[in-house]
Amino acid sequence: MRVISGEARGRPLKAVPGQTTRPTTDKVKEALFSMIGPYFDGERVLDLFAGTGGLGIEALSRGAGHAVFVDANQRSIEIVRANLAATRLADKAEVYRQDAGKAIKLLEQRGAAPFDLVFLDPPYAMKNCDALLQELTERGLAGEHTVAVVEHESGFAYDERIGVYERRRLALYGETAISIYRYGGDA
Repeated sequence: MRVISGEARGRPLKAVPGQTTRPTTDKVKEALFSMIGPYFDGERVLDLFAGTGGLGIEALSRGAGHAVFVDANQRSIEIVRANLAATRLADKAEVYRQDAGKAIKLLEQRGAAPFDLVFLDPPYAMKNCDALLQELTERGLAGEHTVAVVEHESGFAYDERIGVYERRRLALYGETAISIYRYGGDA
């Protein structure tokens, strides 16, 4: 795993040991960023199931201004911090060890501004990204400028519409599927 493009291009990223995380492959990451970017200009990013931090770090490397990384696993948090240090992007990041639902409430309590880009890449057994995206919106953490990227197993499909968000793209890569949602107005 490595950073594909931008200021930290080519820097290797550590993986979380064991089978508890499933990092996004470089091939999928490259395709994903060509669909949503490929470059950014100061956007706020939320990497809700950060794992190694690869998606949020790639966004920072490509010009995003600030990223919040959340993961419930302590080892993942250590790897995210190490990867941020190795890519010299730690000054643009906040890292929280927290369950996704609790993290959303915590971010709301802290008065976090809405995120422009949200990555939802939970373990494939979790199928609640639709509810999490709706909660982010209800709590003022996502809104009309938000792009939400949901990574899920290709055998499972989220609805074309999640609340006020419309799926604009669905791409399949073997066992992995990427659904890209953008704000689309009234539900």
